[in-house]
Amino acid sequence: MSSFLLLSIVVVYFLVLLAVAWYTSRNANNDSFFIGNRNSNWMLVAFGMIGTSLSGVTFVSVPGKVGTAAFGYFQVVIGYFIGYFIVAYVLLPLYYRLHLTSIYNYLYQRFGLTTYKTGALFFIISRTIGATARLYLVINVLQIFILNNIGVPFWLTTLIILVMILLYTFEGGVKTIVFTDTLQTTFMLLGLIVCVICILNSLHLSLPAAWQAMSNEGFTQIFNTDVNSGGFWLKQIIGGAFITVGMTGLDQEMMQKNISVKTLGDSQKNMITFSTIMVLVNLLFLVLGGLLYLFAAQNGMHTKGDDLFPAIALGTESSTPFFPPYVAVIFIIALISALFPSADGAITAITSSFCIDMLGLKRNSNKTEQQEKRIRMTVHLIFTVIFFLCVLIFKWINDKSIIDIILTVAGYTYGPLLGLFAFGILTKRVISKGTPVVIISLLTPVISYVLSDNAAKWFNGYQIGVELILINGLFTFAGLYMISHKGENKVVSNTAVLTENE
Repeated sequence: MSSFLLLSIVVVYFLVLLAVAWYTSRNANNDSFFIGNRNSNWMLVAFGMIGTSLSGVTFVSVPGKVGTAAFGYFQVVIGYFIGYFIVAYVLLPLYYRLHLTSIYNYLYQRFGLTTYKTGALFFIISRTIGATARLYLVINVLQIFILNNIGVPFWLTTLIILVMILLYTFEGGVKTIVFTDTLQTTFMLLGLIVCVICILNSLHLSLPAAWQAMSNEGFTQIFNTDVNSGGFWLKQIIGGAFITVGMTGLDQEMMQKNISVKTLGDSQKNMITFSTIMVLVNLLFLVLGGLLYLFAAQNGMHTKGDDLFPAIALGTESSTPFFPPYVAVIFIIALISALFPSADGAITAITSSFCIDMLGLKRNSNKTEQQEKRIRMTVHLIFTVIFFLCVLIFKWINDKSIIDIILTVAGYTYGPLLGLFAFGILTKRVISKGTPVVIISLLTPVISYVLSDNAAKWFNGYQIGVELILINGLFTFAGLYMISHKGENKVVSNTAVLTENE
């Protein structure tokens, strides 16, 4: 199919998003941007969060890993499912009780300004790296399979896409994203289902027969029973649970949408509904991965990893496309539908966190609504530029397994957040002003890295996998315990009702 035609589809898709953004951002104010006026529909939030959580990484990288790891990723997905219940019934009640706009304000109320800003800083770093890694993956696919053919350089592609995202999130923020994410999740899931059906038809297999064929190739194996392996099932499940607690429950982007729902009960329904659908969708992506490798073997293809799905859908390894043109169209729409939710929500959440947590817009009442809006828009623009530079860095690194990078980075950057929140919720100890919380939070990832890098040598071949986030969190918890003393935890008492405006 013509690269110009595929590019035109991307442009039309963006215009639709822009129309939705215009409609939803009418009469928007700072509360609309930061928290959707606390009036979001829980069903829309639940459905839209699927797109945010899956992103282009799941769409391209999860199927690509089946060739080397079979269905082993599903071990982590089981852990995710457990983690969502922890978020729903431990963290969400806390956030609603304290009427938080930024979830890191809990750290301010519990420990003071230094710890609060430390937690927010770790989120900003974590989400910037994770979101730009996801963004790079999808932009790179568009670049390789479409834009290189018409002479558009990678940097220009990245710039145009980020300007698109900036345009439709600039005014409405969360209020707009709740609706655009719902639209994009719909397109992404439809694309997934259509692609699965097309490949099944091409292979002349029913789903049960395809499952048997994948099983014969070893693709359907889920549980790794090698205790020393980084992919050992228990480590993967435990690690997955705490990755969810960190990357969802302690992540301003994900929680910003959840706490935009009016009541705690509806927010919890959102989380449980979302988690159930997520398990099924991830399983379907793994099935797609197995089908892609069966198809590649049948057609003598040598492409593997993240490039496999695009190569088959767009027919780039064949003189004639494998499928009718509409499959390529559906793939591109689904791919960009996976791209935008992970990037638009990240830029919005990072802007919110920086404005509220680092600049204190909600704590300081000496600025007018218009002044705060100008500051917020400036920060939004600055982080768009930072995203642009980070995507170029990932292009320079050019790693073909982005999902591994994201899970590893999460272990180092969300670990201190996990330790900070766990220490605040599980203990009543007090951290005095001036104590080195920042030093501990920066030191524990370094210790975790040294441990992870030498684990096989020090522990008879044991390899640290996704449980890294738990190890990092435990180191942070232990460090905080050593610099703290006994006291009363007033923030988490049942009578505490504190807000950022106090």
